[in-house]
Order: sequence, then structure tokens, then C-alpha cells
Amino acid sequence: MNFIRLSLFAAAISLTAHLALAADGKTAAEQTPARLDDDFYLQGEYVGTISSGATPATIGLQVIALGNGEFQAVEYAGGLPGNGWDEQTRKEYRGRRTASDKALLADDSQQFIVRRGLVIVKNDARQEIGRLPKVLRRSETFGARPPAGAQVLFYGRDAREFTGGGVTPDHLLVAGADTKEPYGDFSMHVEFRTPYMPLARGQARGNSGVYIQKRYEVQILDSFGLRGADNECGGLYKQRAPLLNMSFPPLIWQTYDIDFTAARFDAAGKKTSNARITVRQNGVVIHDDVEITTKTGGGSVEGPDPLPIKLQDHGNLVHFRNIWIVRDPKQQPQPSNDSRRSDDCRCLGQSA
Repeated sequence: MNFIRLSLFAAAISLTAHLALAADGKTAAEQTPARLDDDFYLQGEYVGTISSGATPATIGLQVIALGNGEFQAVEYAGGLPGNGWDEQTRKEYRGRRTASDKALLADDSQQFIVRRGLVIVKNDARQEIGRLPKVLRRSETFGARPPAGAQVLFYGRDAREFTGGGVTPDHLLVAGADTKEPYGDFSMHVEFRTPYMPLARGQARGNSGVYIQKRYEVQILDSFGLRGADNECGGLYKQRAPLLNMSFPPLIWQTYDIDFTAARFDAAGKKTSNARITVRQNGVVIHDDVEITTKTGGGSVEGPDPLPIKLQDHGNLVHFRNIWIVRDPKQQPQPSNDSRRSDDCRCLGQSA
């Protein structure tokens, strides 16, 4: 996973600025774009070193826009999730925007002054103890090319492999599409982007999902800064929480790489083994060869016949790109790195 410093972050934002969401339609295709507000440009991820004790410490900070100038921030000891966080030490802060380009979040012991591109950290005496530059993380599998033998489901030109769904003028697939073909065992790569919906909460905030065989949902949601529950992004809906919440901020492209083995049934139609799944979100394992014991949520009833894959329409303008699938992945080369961490955290233009 790569870090891109703010000098390139602004360019990335300019490409997506028109895709903020006004939640005024019933389906994803009916949603209309809205302008990004001042809060959007303060939201995001920040990483740096603070000197609050005898030894300098690296921290990560996720700043989440809650609408109308309100913010939440989450501090992670060691760095960001999947990039140094110790997976234990996590602290939340609340605050609000005090100017068009400035927000203040604090408690009794620490203060974060969020500017566009930088967070200044102060201690309880309001002395500066560190600075955290803004970063844009990029999944190590973003833009992954399909291997030999893969079936390309969507690459931006049209949605001929799907029923439903639409393609935007900038060649993105809108949520609400089912594959025309059914699939049994497979490996799949899909890239998705959640909308910016600061006033929305819970399941109304950037909701979609990858419904495998229309039965088992890998949830898509704007879960940036949340703890990572079974109904949040990366969850096997209401059945299993992800090992780690690897969600990026809204309007940042994310990836799922899914290895799926279908449930097995005998000749009488009795299930003899559960479905199994491995999921990597943004290059980091969040489910490691786990069982799916039954259908999830509103999924179709389990059975011996494979069904299509559904990209769920939950009324939010979630977009997809670069989707491909490999049937019977056991005959294909498998990734060698199953780590829950990605230590390849470079600034673009610097050597490893």
C-alpha cells in the first residue's frame, strides 16, 4: 500500500469533486451530484510523529466529516490501520470547523488543529508537539490487470456482462447490476468508491454490497473511522466482522480481492460443507479462509446451483470499475502474502 502526500492529493480530489452526493433519489442511478463543502477538504488521513514523552511516537489520525462543520477524529498508536497501527490503542475526539479551512478537535490532554493538508498537534499546555501531513493511501491492488484466463466483467466501456446498472459519462458502473452468468468457485477483483454523505449515518451512508451468488454479501459502506462491525464495510453482513477496518475515506477508490469456494451439496440437495471466503480490502486480509454458515441478510436461499453476483443498489451512488473474475482459482497462481499488514508505505517519488 502506498502513501501519496498532499501535493498529489489535491490533484486526486479535483478528479472526483463533482461526485459528492445529494441523497435525493430512490435508486443509485437517480442520485444527483452536489458540490463538495469545506468539511470535505479537511476530512481524510494524516500520519506523523509526536513528542509527548521521552520517546517520539508515530500516530495516525482519521478525520471524519459529520456535516455542518462537525467532525470526529480517531487517533491510532503506531500509524493508520494496516500501516503501523498496533490494532489495540485507539482514541476518539470530537470538534468542529472554526473557519473555512480549519477545524479544532480536542480533549483535556491533547488538541488537533486540522488545516488543509496538515494537522498540528498540541499537548494539554497547548504547546506544539508534532505535525501530521495529510496522506492519500492507495491499495496495492488498485488497477490490477486481469491474469490470463480471467473474464473481464467491466472495464469502463459498457456493462454488457451485467443486467441492470448503468455506465456514467466518465466510464464508471453504477450500483444496481447483476452479472449475466452464475459463478461457483472463483477469485474476483473489484474496485469501488463510496460517495461523500457527511450528514448520513449508519446504513444510509454509502451503502452497497458485493452479493456473491446473490446469497452472501460482502458489505460496502462508508465506514471510514468506524470500529469495523459485521454490518460495516468489509463485513460478511450480520455474520462476521472484518479482522480490521481497512476503509479509506469516501471518494477514494478501494479494492476487494475475493477468493470464494461455494457450498457443497449431495445428490439429495443436503449441504455437506459451508461456503468459504478470503477477502482482502485494499490489499490487507480482512477475512482469512472463513466459513459462511448460511445466506446473509436478504440473500437468496442456499442451494446447489450457482447464481449471479449482484452489486447491490441501496439507493446510494456507489461506483465500480475494473472488475474481473477467474473461475476455479485453485488452478491459478495464488498471492504469496497473507499478512494483515502492508508495510509498503511510501511517499510517491521516494525510494522504498
